[in-house]
Amino acid sequence: MAGKPPYDELDRLVHERMRLGIVSALAAEERLSFGDLKTILKTSDGNLSVHARKLEDAGYIEVNKGFEDRKPRTEYSLTKKGRKALEAYINRMETLLSEAREALEKT
Repeated sequence: MAGKPPYDELDRLVHERMRLGIVSALAAEERLSFGDLKTILKTSDGNLSVHARKLEDAGYIEVNKGFEDRKPRTEYSLTKKGRKALEAYINRMETLLSEAREALEKT
């Protein structure tokens, strides 16, 4: 096969398991708190913070910090850019899976 392997065309920022979990959860819910994401993804504060920062730096998620009952509250939402990146990722994965299925059926 000439050229780059097909998986090289995947958005590496979204492809990482934790970041895929973050953008997927935010695609399903308009807004989630840090605590909600931590619970959904079953991860540590530090791990979630690192991956959320990478997505924020890329413009895929938006972070809103504030206070609720005098306690700090951080909420995340998926941006239009993030939604487009997730859609492109899903479309590419569907194509790769379809090609793999066809290859398996030929064997």
